[in-house]
Amino acid sequence: MQTLHLDISDEDAMAAFAAKLAGHVAPGDTVILEGTLGAGKTTFARYFAWALGVDPDEPITSPTFALVHEYEARIPLLHADLYRLGDTREIHELGLEERLGRDAVALVEWGARFADELHPVALEMVIEPVDDDRRRVTLSARSARGEEILRALRENP
Repeated sequence: MQTLHLDISDEDAMAAFAAKLAGHVAPGDTVILEGTLGAGKTTFARYFAWALGVDPDEPITSPTFALVHEYEARIPLLHADLYRLGDTREIHELGLEERLGRDAVALVEWGARFADELHPVALEMVIEPVDDDRRRVTLSARSARGEEILRALRENP
């Protein structure tokens, strides 16, 4: 499995990285976001959404209680948060697997434990706080499509 490690110095660097990744995704791609509470998953999702063309006036918030937010953009975005789900049965009740892999890109916070239930996942992204501003990001390819994205990110730094 290919991986890419990045040191993100501050929020501006996170915004730049989110825009770069958004430039390499396509409809049907699913990216799992992992990290401790407060690591920056929703912050990343906000910048990623804006880079896809979601209206900057649209509030991009954690879907912890709604579970899934949908946004219109040049590529539609599904932003899910599975933190509160207890088991795979709840994934099926949400109908999430039917909504993934269609014409949207999906960001799924806390999705690693449900990866087998989700549409084939392209990437898993782990965000680790280094200090108040800096983050360590590890991207791991979980499919051939994820390897394509990582290759593109490496070739176009």
